[in-house]
Amino acid sequence: MSLYLLFDVGNTRLKWAAVESTQHPSAQQKKLWAYSGSFSSKSLQSVEHRAELADYIAKTLPKPDAIGFTCVAGNDAIANLQSLFPQWSELSWKQLHGNSPYEGLRSLYQDPRKLGADRWAAVIGGRALSSVNTLIINAGTASTIDLLGANGVHYGGWILPGLSLMQKSLEVNTAQLPLAQRNEHHSGFATSTNDAIIGGCDAAQIGAIQYALRLAKEMNQAVERVWIDGGNAKILHSELMKFPLKDQPNIEISEGLVLRGTWAWLLQNT
Repeated sequence: MSLYLLFDVGNTRLKWAAVESTQHPSAQQKKLWAYSGSFSSKSLQSVEHRAELADYIAKTLPKPDAIGFTCVAGNDAIANLQSLFPQWSELSWKQLHGNSPYEGLRSLYQDPRKLGADRWAAVIGGRALSSVNTLIINAGTASTIDLLGANGVHYGGWILPGLSLMQKSLEVNTAQLPLAQRNEHHSGFATSTNDAIIGGCDAAQIGAIQYALRLAKEMNQAVERVWIDGGNAKILHSELMKFPLKDQPNIEISEGLVLRGTWAWLLQNT
């Protein structure tokens, strides 16, 4: 039995997981990962924190047979990541890029080299879970929305600031608006500045998703499945369920789409 170690290095968080060869990326059980964890991406800059992470992983699981990763945090983060396990120096690190080939998929991106590796991994992960027209949303520091056809074509997508970035930009770039705090009671048109900011940022995200669904339908690629991942996935899912569209597709949270896609890609490249 083989063991695969996977890393997703984002702008905010580093996520890792280990899976066994008896498992498959199409599995949707809640406890998919044999081992997993999360770590501040900025902590990769610290020798001490890197040593702590490496020590924890090395003591938690046996030596992997392959390591796959995506990284959108820059070359320094890649170098720091690959320095984690000197005791496993003979293992090759396989990096998924935005233009990495994946059998059964192709992107219409003008220059696939400039497609974010995390977006491409999430698209691959989405395809591992369903073969219908799919909208793939990664709601993290930035929110990304990508359309994948049942025909295996990635039609492209959008990037917009994530919820926290939207809220922070209002605080930084205005004289009197505070950094809003989310509560459980905001709904509809707000009657306080705090709720107006939270509700407005939520509406911008939900509006983009609903517009994407309508646009896909006009392209004769009506979406049947929506997968949402990222730190704000639960918020967006909850908001989408409050006022569903008449023909709204099945919308589900799938944690670890980038890791899942990296895993599926690694299987084709080992």
